[in-house]
Amino acid sequence: MNKKHEFKLEWAGKELKISTGVLAHQTNGSCLVQYGDTVILATAVINKEKNEGMDFFPLMVEFEEKMYAAGRIKGSRFIKRETRPTDEAILTARLIDRGLRPLFDERIRQNVQIVVTVLQHDGENDPDIPSIIGASCALELSDIPWDGPIAGIRIGKIEKEWVLNPSYEARDKCEFELTACYFGDKVINIEASANETDEKTMYEAFKFGSKHIKSVLQLQEQIRKELGKEKFKIDFTEEIDSDEVLDKNQKASLKQFEDLKAEAIAYADKHIDKYLFDVPVGTKTERKEKVSAVKEEMIEMLKKKNVGKEKIKKILEFFDTFIEERVSEAIIKKSKRIDGRKLDQIRTLNSEVGLMNRLHGSALFERGETQVLSIVTLGAPGDEQMLDGMELTGKKRFMHHYNFPPYSVGEARPMRGAGRREVGHGALAEKAIMPVLPKKEDFPYTIRVVSEVMGSNGSSSMASTCGCSLSLMDAGVPITTPVAGVAIGLASNEKGEYKVITDIQDLEDGQGGMDFKVTGTKNGITAIQMDTKTRGLSLEIIEEALEKGRKGRMEILEVMSKAIDKPRAEMSKYAPRIITIKINPDKIRDVIGPGGKMINEIIDKTGVSIDIEDDGTVFITSVSENGSKEAVEWIERLTEEAKIGKVYEGTVVRLMDFGAFVEIFPGTDGMVHVSEISKTERVNDIKKYLKVGQKVKVKVMKIDDQGRINLSIKQAE
Repeated sequence: MNKKHEFKLEWAGKELKISTGVLAHQTNGSCLVQYGDTVILATAVINKEKNEGMDFFPLMVEFEEKMYAAGRIKGSRFIKRETRPTDEAILTARLIDRGLRPLFDERIRQNVQIVVTVLQHDGENDPDIPSIIGASCALELSDIPWDGPIAGIRIGKIEKEWVLNPSYEARDKCEFELTACYFGDKVINIEASANETDEKTMYEAFKFGSKHIKSVLQLQEQIRKELGKEKFKIDFTEEIDSDEVLDKNQKASLKQFEDLKAEAIAYADKHIDKYLFDVPVGTKTERKEKVSAVKEEMIEMLKKKNVGKEKIKKILEFFDTFIEERVSEAIIKKSKRIDGRKLDQIRTLNSEVGLMNRLHGSALFERGETQVLSIVTLGAPGDEQMLDGMELTGKKRFMHHYNFPPYSVGEARPMRGAGRREVGHGALAEKAIMPVLPKKEDFPYTIRVVSEVMGSNGSSSMASTCGCSLSLMDAGVPITTPVAGVAIGLASNEKGEYKVITDIQDLEDGQGGMDFKVTGTKNGITAIQMDTKTRGLSLEIIEEALEKGRKGRMEILEVMSKAIDKPRAEMSKYAPRIITIKINPDKIRDVIGPGGKMINEIIDKTGVSIDIEDDGTVFITSVSENGSKEAVEWIERLTEEAKIGKVYEGTVVRLMDFGAFVEIFPGTDGMVHVSEISKTERVNDIKKYLKVGQKVKVKVMKIDDQGRINLSIKQAE
């Protein structure tokens, strides 16, 4: 057993505690992080063996929600074990991943895995911030080569007061919520949701966060100095197969290999400009073809020197990075882009709505080669998604789902369902639209929007946000104002030179770049998501990106308004209609009936769907006007309550010596005393005047404190 070490820090009014030497001793690095009473375990492991033939860095980041952490057992009757990660778990894993990844050497070919497990959740403190800190600290403690640390922080604002790491309850009151990962004084990752917050306020939030993150970064530095293992070195020297030959008589030496590589680079350097910049290239396919042409020319040049196929492959490993560097260099030095646009220019925009007549709402949004079809389906309140996670339980009435089929990028590959990227992009557009949705009491529909990416070349998630907004207006959903989004990019180099660019596409998202997605309305920001391939962004870059995002958003909103500028006054005739009525909550059981017999009978015979809330609100949903009307009348009969002075046609159900009981509507009787039967004579034998089953008109005279109803026949005449 390793010796336990604890490090504590008072942070934003709560204790942050990091413990090592407690659990998971066979990892390269591990720690427990506690914030409030939320506790996570973070582990870091690297395999010793390289993945031969792999051409990317295999980093895996997993975030595990455990139901026991919240003291709950999974709600499913059949599956009690944790299974597929919830969307919330996937989004947290992506948040951690995007903060860690830029600080690894991309040449690493060993599997690196970060696993964060929530062991205890207090229902007050979100585990995502401790998880970012824990993942960073586990790497700091380990011998895995990494250039951290990083730390995450959540910033909110309530009534003009800044709030650090607000609780779930406080977050509901925040006008916006910014989660940022800091690397030193730079921002390396961003997630934000806002209620039309202006750019200046959002920028101030980043500055505020940078002041309060330093103590957490310093704590990790202290832990590394005291307990961290020495980082092992990875040999990235090119491996040359000793059996490969340049010609039939001579074996390839490392020097000869480097000479050939330098010759290939020089060739590419000489010829690439005429393909990329001399004549602006309009489409991604054309760019690929022209870049491939240079690559083929280099391959032919090397073949003439009798270089083998495997060695050519190794020599040309530089090529993709070289192209990205040349694209960035042209932007930085000459403000020149591959398609001839200005740095702040958006590609050609197009918006259409109402593409298919039977859909509840549809829209097509195009920006350059990026093309997204968004489709709205409106459903009954009972169609809401049930949430059964460690953090989130309850119901969700608005869903945005994003699909990215392989044909959208001209590829053929197996379709395995939504992956992490699809979940993340769908959630970003969902978050962007949430602030403008109508309240449930004003528009009780469950709303699902599906964005199908038909073509992708740069920020299909932002196109999905625009398409979602357009399709909702086409469906007649009364959103308060349209929402648009744009991706802001970056070209930078090791000298610190940079240029911020608007509306990035394919080759512009390379090393030294960023994908700064910002959505909003004409009034302000609704969501931000940013990841970067740099070692973090300065506050100056963030400020410029926010402003370029605002200008780009306004331009896109203007184009969108030409297709549709406000929600339609009428919904599609194919969309269901919801009728809302209120009943006495005590009458709910009368509508449901024993074992649901009554409500099921109403549904079966009228073809409607019925949802009843505890306060007596009843939602009747149907595409048939007659079915809805019949269901309303049925429920009103079942739940009707007697009103003093009202005359009813009732049925005699029981005779007594002192009077008769009359059912005035199903389930409700009143009593007619013998003195209230006849105006002209005294009634001695009630059976001479009334019989069971007889229809009579009665007037409600009195309802006592116990709900007993006194009726009169003679007063009803």
